[in-house]
Amino acid sequence: MPNSINLNQAIQRIRQFCKDKKRPPSFEELRKLFGYKSKNAAFWLIDQLLKKGLIQKDTQGKLLLDSLTGIKLLGNVQAGWPSPAEEELVDVLNLDDYLIKHPEQSYLIKVSGDSMKDAGIHEGDLVIVERGRTQKDGDIVIAQVDGEWTMKYYEKNGGQVRLVAANKKYSPIVPKNELVIGGVVTAVIRKYK
Repeated sequence: MPNSINLNQAIQRIRQFCKDKKRPPSFEELRKLFGYKSKNAAFWLIDQLLKKGLIQKDTQGKLLLDSLTGIKLLGNVQAGWPSPAEEELVDVLNLDDYLIKHPEQSYLIKVSGDSMKDAGIHEGDLVIVERGRTQKDGDIVIAQVDGEWTMKYYEKNGGQVRLVAANKKYSPIVPKNELVIGGVVTAVIRKYK
Protein backbone atom coordinates (compact mmCIF):
# COMPACT_ATOMS: atom_id res chain seq x y z
CA MET A 1 0.00 0.00 0.00
CA PRO A 2 1.20 3.55 -0.71
CA ASN A 3 2.20 5.86 2.11
CA SER A 4 -0.66 7.76 3.69
CA ILE A 5 -2.34 9.87 1.02
CA ASN A 6 -4.93 12.57 1.41
CA LEU A 7 -7.87 11.25 -0.62
CA ASN A 8 -9.27 14.74 -1.22
CA GLN A 9 -5.94 15.85 -2.69
CA ALA A 10 -5.81 12.66 -4.75
CA ILE A 11 -9.26 13.26 -6.21
CA GLN A 12 -8.26 16.85 -7.08
CA ARG A 13 -5.23 15.55 -9.02
CA ILE A 14 -7.40 13.00 -10.82
CA ARG A 15 -10.01 15.68 -11.62
CA GLN A 16 -7.28 17.90 -13.05
CA PHE A 17 -6.09 15.01 -15.23
CA CYS A 18 -9.68 14.46 -16.45
CA LYS A 19 -10.09 18.16 -17.15
CA ASP A 20 -6.84 18.29 -19.13
CA LYS A 21 -7.29 15.02 -21.04
CA LYS A 22 -11.12 14.94 -21.23
CA ARG A 23 -11.07 11.34 -19.96
CA PRO A 24 -10.27 9.39 -16.79
CA PRO A 25 -6.72 8.10 -16.32
CA SER A 26 -5.69 4.50 -16.89
CA PHE A 27 -4.13 2.60 -13.99
CA GLU A 28 -0.71 3.07 -15.63
CA GLU A 29 -1.35 6.81 -15.84
CA LEU A 30 -2.42 6.82 -12.17
CA ARG A 31 0.79 5.00 -11.28
CA LYS A 32 2.82 7.72 -13.01
CA LEU A 33 0.63 10.56 -11.70
CA PHE A 34 1.24 9.56 -8.08
CA GLY A 35 4.78 8.24 -8.51
CA TYR A 36 3.88 4.69 -7.55
CA LYS A 37 6.25 1.83 -8.37
CA SER A 38 3.46 -0.57 -9.35
CA LYS A 39 -0.08 -0.52 -10.67
CA ASN A 40 -1.19 -2.33 -7.50
CA ALA A 41 -0.86 0.95 -5.61
CA ALA A 42 -3.05 2.64 -8.24
CA PHE A 43 -5.67 -0.14 -7.82
CA TRP A 44 -5.52 0.41 -4.04
CA LEU A 45 -6.04 4.17 -4.47
CA ILE A 46 -9.08 3.69 -6.72
CA ASP A 47 -10.50 1.18 -4.24
CA GLN A 48 -10.14 3.73 -1.41
CA LEU A 49 -11.80 6.46 -3.50
CA LEU A 50 -14.67 4.09 -4.40
CA LYS A 51 -15.17 3.08 -0.74
CA LYS A 52 -15.39 6.76 0.28
CA GLY A 53 -17.85 7.47 -2.55
CA LEU A 54 -15.54 10.06 -4.11
CA ILE A 55 -15.68 8.33 -7.50
CA GLN A 56 -17.93 5.79 -9.23
CA LYS A 57 -17.54 3.08 -11.85
CA ASP A 58 -19.97 1.97 -14.53
CA THR A 59 -21.21 -1.63 -14.84
CA GLN A 60 -18.17 -2.51 -16.96
CA GLY A 61 -15.72 -1.21 -14.32
CA LYS A 62 -14.74 2.01 -16.09
CA LEU A 63 -14.34 5.17 -14.05
CA LEU A 64 -17.21 7.54 -14.72
CA LEU A 65 -15.94 10.83 -16.11
CA ASP A 66 -19.05 12.74 -14.95
CA SER A 67 -18.33 11.92 -11.31
CA LEU A 68 -14.77 13.23 -11.67
CA THR A 69 -15.34 16.40 -13.62
CA GLY A 70 -18.70 17.88 -12.82
CA ILE A 71 -22.45 17.70 -12.91
CA LYS A 72 -24.70 17.17 -15.94
CA LEU A 73 -26.11 20.32 -17.53
CA LEU A 74 -29.47 19.29 -18.96
CA GLY A 75 -30.57 22.50 -20.64
CA ASN A 76 -32.72 25.48 -19.68
CA VAL A 77 -35.93 25.93 -17.75
CA GLN A 78 -38.37 28.81 -18.16
CA ALA A 79 -38.59 30.93 -15.01
CA GLY A 80 -41.49 33.00 -16.37
CA TRP A 81 -44.51 31.39 -18.03
CA PRO A 82 -44.32 27.60 -18.32
CA SER A 83 -43.21 26.23 -21.67
CA PRO A 84 -42.70 22.69 -22.97
CA ALA A 85 -39.19 21.40 -22.26
CA GLU A 86 -37.36 18.17 -22.84
CA GLU A 87 -34.55 16.84 -20.73
CA GLU A 88 -31.50 16.74 -22.93
CA LEU A 89 -27.85 16.44 -21.97
CA VAL A 90 -26.26 19.70 -23.10
CA ASP A 91 -22.89 19.38 -21.38
CA VAL A 92 -21.16 18.41 -18.17
CA LEU A 93 -20.52 21.38 -15.94
CA ASN A 94 -17.80 21.56 -13.31
CA LEU A 95 -19.12 23.93 -10.65
CA ASP A 96 -15.59 24.92 -9.57
CA ASP A 97 -14.78 26.01 -13.12
CA TYR A 98 -18.13 27.78 -13.46
CA LEU A 99 -18.01 29.66 -10.15
CA ILE A 100 -14.30 30.21 -9.54
CA LYS A 101 -12.20 32.05 -12.10
CA HIS A 102 -8.99 32.14 -10.03
CA PRO A 103 -9.00 29.20 -7.56
CA GLU A 104 -5.55 30.02 -6.19
CA GLN A 105 -6.83 33.45 -5.09
CA SER A 106 -10.29 32.37 -3.91
CA TYR A 107 -11.81 31.18 -0.66
CA LEU A 108 -15.24 30.38 0.78
CA ILE A 109 -16.75 32.09 3.78
CA LYS A 110 -20.04 31.35 5.55
CA VAL A 111 -22.43 34.28 6.01
CA SER A 112 -23.89 35.24 9.36
CA GLY A 113 -26.33 38.07 9.87
CA ASP A 114 -28.86 39.78 7.61
CA SER A 115 -27.12 42.96 6.45
CA MET A 116 -26.90 41.75 2.82
CA LYS A 117 -30.34 40.12 2.54
CA ASP A 118 -31.63 42.58 -0.08
CA ALA A 119 -28.68 41.59 -2.29
CA GLY A 120 -29.89 37.97 -2.07
CA ILE A 121 -27.21 36.94 0.43
CA HIS A 122 -28.72 35.29 3.51
CA GLU A 123 -27.50 33.84 6.78
CA GLY A 124 -26.02 30.37 6.20
CA ASP A 125 -25.11 31.05 2.55
CA LEU A 126 -21.55 30.54 1.39
CA VAL A 127 -19.86 33.27 -0.62
CA ILE A 128 -16.86 32.83 -2.90
CA VAL A 129 -14.37 35.62 -2.37
CA GLU A 130 -11.48 36.48 -4.68
CA ARG A 131 -8.37 38.04 -3.12
CA GLY A 132 -6.18 40.45 -5.07
CA ARG A 133 -9.01 41.65 -7.28
CA THR A 134 -9.30 45.43 -7.35
CA GLN A 135 -12.65 46.41 -5.89
CA LYS A 136 -14.88 48.75 -7.86
CA ASP A 137 -17.71 50.99 -6.77
CA GLY A 138 -20.73 48.73 -6.23
CA ASP A 139 -18.79 45.49 -5.62
CA ILE A 140 -19.64 43.42 -2.57
CA VAL A 141 -16.48 43.09 -0.51
CA ILE A 142 -15.19 41.36 2.59
CA ALA A 143 -13.49 44.14 4.56
CA GLN A 144 -11.83 44.75 7.87
CA VAL A 145 -13.01 48.13 9.15
CA ASP A 146 -11.23 49.49 12.20
CA GLY A 147 -10.42 45.94 13.34
CA GLU A 148 -13.83 44.33 12.61
CA TRP A 149 -14.68 42.13 9.59
CA THR A 150 -17.84 42.67 7.56
CA MET A 151 -19.38 42.08 4.13
CA LYS A 152 -20.92 45.13 2.45
CA TYR A 153 -21.20 47.05 -0.83
CA TYR A 154 -18.06 49.08 -1.52
CA GLU A 155 -18.79 52.68 -2.43
CA LYS A 156 -16.24 55.33 -3.26
CA ASN A 157 -17.29 58.92 -3.83
CA GLY A 158 -14.36 61.20 -4.51
CA GLY A 159 -11.79 60.24 -1.90
CA GLN A 160 -14.30 58.92 0.65
CA VAL A 161 -14.99 55.21 0.96
CA ARG A 162 -18.00 53.81 2.73
CA LEU A 163 -19.42 50.35 3.15
CA VAL A 164 -23.15 50.02 2.61
CA ALA A 165 -25.44 47.21 3.73
CA ALA A 166 -28.17 45.73 1.56
CA ASN A 167 -30.65 46.11 4.41
CA LYS A 168 -32.15 49.49 5.33
CA LYS A 169 -31.94 48.83 9.06
CA TYR A 170 -28.11 49.18 8.90
CA SER A 171 -26.35 52.54 8.46
CA PRO A 172 -23.40 52.94 6.08
CA ILE A 173 -19.97 52.43 7.63
CA VAL A 174 -17.25 55.02 7.09
CA PRO A 175 -13.82 53.80 8.25
CA LYS A 176 -12.35 55.98 11.00
CA ASN A 177 -8.80 54.61 11.06
CA GLU A 178 -8.30 51.58 8.85
CA LEU A 179 -9.90 49.74 5.95
CA VAL A 180 -8.45 46.47 4.65
CA ILE A 181 -10.19 44.76 1.75
CA GLY A 182 -10.05 40.97 2.14
CA GLY A 183 -11.52 40.30 -1.30
CA VAL A 184 -14.42 40.78 -3.68
CA VAL A 185 -17.45 38.48 -3.51
CA THR A 186 -17.84 36.71 -6.86
CA ALA A 187 -20.61 34.16 -6.16
CA VAL A 188 -23.17 33.04 -3.61
CA ILE A 189 -23.97 29.40 -2.87
CA ARG A 190 -27.22 28.46 -1.18
CA LYS A 191 -28.30 24.94 -0.35
CA TYR A 192 -32.03 24.25 -0.15
CA LYS A 193 -33.28 21.37 1.97
